[in-house]
Amino acid sequence: MSEASVRERYAAGAQQRETALCCPVQYDASFLKIIPDEVIERDYGCGDPSKHVREGETVLDLGSGTGKICFIASQVVGASGKVIGVDMTDEMLEVARRNAPIVAERAGFDNVEFRKGRIQDLALDLEQLESQLAENPVEDANGFLELDEKVKTLRESESLIKSDSIDVVVSNCVLNLVGNEARTQLFSEIYRVLRNGGRAVISDIVSDEDVPDDMQKDDDLWSGCISGAFREDAFLQAFEDAGFHGVEILSFDKEPWQTVDGFEFRSMTVCAYKGKEGPCIERNQAVIYKGPFKKVLDDDGHPMERGKRYAVCEKTFELYKREPYASMFEFVEPLKEIPSESAKEFDCGVTRLRHPRETKGASYNDTIAIGGACCSPSDNGDGCC
Repeated sequence: MSEASVRERYAAGAQQRETALCCPVQYDASFLKIIPDEVIERDYGCGDPSKHVREGETVLDLGSGTGKICFIASQVVGASGKVIGVDMTDEMLEVARRNAPIVAERAGFDNVEFRKGRIQDLALDLEQLESQLAENPVEDANGFLELDEKVKTLRESESLIKSDSIDVVVSNCVLNLVGNEARTQLFSEIYRVLRNGGRAVISDIVSDEDVPDDMQKDDDLWSGCISGAFREDAFLQAFEDAGFHGVEILSFDKEPWQTVDGFEFRSMTVCAYKGKEGPCIERNQAVIYKGPFKKVLDDDGHPMERGKRYAVCEKTFELYKREPYASMFEFVEPLKEIPSESAKEFDCGVTRLRHPRETKGASYNDTIAIGGACCSPSDNGDGCC
């Protein structure tokens, strides 16, 4: 696979629609009304991650193409939000930038911008680099070494996408186009730019088996979003390896988009969260897994059986109170709060149950009379069981 072949094919796809580059996707028609036909016809994808963004968020679209997902997301996040599209193909960027003012006028606000970069290197602004090269062309080995230093400076001082600056990273059928050698960096970059608590929502093509080497070396199959597909479970593992938690499949096409030599390729949308950083502190808190499974294993390797109280650190306790876990647990706070200054370190390497006396207190012996005949409201609303 060569990056040049991908760039050439998508440059052509920006000039004239190529049906082989996309899966059938149903987008919300109400969001398409203000987007010019040129954008819709020449934008390629296999899913709609924009369905999973919210008002006011800052969204980054990787491989934004002619901008369709960006323009849809811009309407969802509204005037208080922001959308940034990143693409490496000049022809795609030209279409997106030319149509951005049209969409902004029709929407009544301007919250979208497009930047030139490679999605596996979100620190390097390629247009800044091109400007540097125009002013100081590389003519010899010394020039090459100087350029290397300039690239390093650009990444550090004028980063294309700053660290911890994005609420949601989305992408639509693009990650599979990145070469195998750059995929660890790709997921690390997605993780880097997200804020603590942010998430990635990625639609991409996955395969049911490992794609053979001979298919991976076929530039036409690779640039066509086929032979670069992640194996289904390996796609999820890539998020986990980068440090994400709460990785879940939001959609999985039952029928394959294409089948080549017996290998099935289909669309899958995955959501993954950032935010496990921080110390593990003991605050005598507990969580109860509600089911429906008898036993589960969390992202830190802790087994939890349904209905039992498990000791967790403050960080995990707060993490489970957020998406995507909140509905799965009951949360037990200590009767007496432990001040931060006196809280001890919690050993997250061990899974243990939390005895009720740890949260109530060892000397707890109160007797409390209930105020009525029952403890919960009845269906008839009279407060009686």
